[in-house]
Amino acid sequence: MPTNYYLFFVTALIPLLVGFIYYHPKVMGNVWMKTNNFNEETMKGANMALIFGLTFVFGIIISLMMTSIIIHQGHIFSLLVPEVNDKTSPEYQDLVAFMGKYGMRYRTASHGMVHGGIIALLFVTPIIAINALFERRGWKYVLIHAGYWFLTLVAIGAILCPALKYEM
Repeated sequence: MPTNYYLFFVTALIPLLVGFIYYHPKVMGNVWMKTNNFNEETMKGANMALIFGLTFVFGIIISLMMTSIIIHQGHIFSLLVPEVNDKTSPEYQDLVAFMGKYGMRYRTASHGMVHGGIIALLFVTPIIAINALFERRGWKYVLIHAGYWFLTLVAIGAILCPALKYEM
């Protein structure tokens, strides 16, 4: 587990911040509302505290999940469990030596951004597209939401990949 776990709470704000900008009427908000047949009247009456609160909670979950994808060193650790949990074990000593040599490899903002973009394009977009097909929504709907998730996941990856610190 990272020693600076507070970053998961920081990056959980990114879906809210990107959404605030992206879905603003002067950016994609009007197109989004038109695509969904929403208007100002249909948007009233929502429990925004619940929506924002759950978005924050889901943002934490997304950030935790992305860590396992953008930080490759965690895969090495997972191969050595449970032996590596014993700090006197040879596996733990091997992990310490390995991390000393390769622990910061691919730990850059650009690497996190690439993985965030790949997740958005090859995982999230097909999920949105499948839902859109069954809901009889058009490709504009898919592209609007895929664009939001692309920007959101790229930003989360850019922050988490270089910033998370692990204690051995």
